[in-house]
Amino acid sequence: MPCLNLSTNVSLIGVDTSSILSEATSTVATLIGKPEAYAMIVLKGSIPISFSGTEQPAAHGELVSIGGLSSDVKKKVLQFPQFLRPSCLFLSHGSSSNSDTKAHQSQEYA
Repeated sequence: MPCLNLSTNVSLIGVDTSSILSEATSTVATLIGKPEAYAMIVLKGSIPISFSGTEQPAAHGELVSIGGLSSDVKKKVLQFPQFLRPSCLFLSHGSSSNSDTKAHQSQEYA
């Protein structure tokens, strides 16, 4: 069963988390090639997160699965932020090339 753990330092109070969960479920199922019925999404808000030395809005995602994570799937997962709209969590990709580089590097070593 694939499970996506999403944590953000953004408050989710008043946010339509159902749409976020639904979109993430569909995306994970598509990426891994498993039915949505087997996908689990855990969404946590207001978690203290520092990225690039700041506490600006940020999110951390961790995808785990028993099977289904072939090298082709891992390549797709690296593109995951393109599938799940950052606006769902009130995040933006930012314009800082330093932040983009650090995010890309951390994905490479995940």
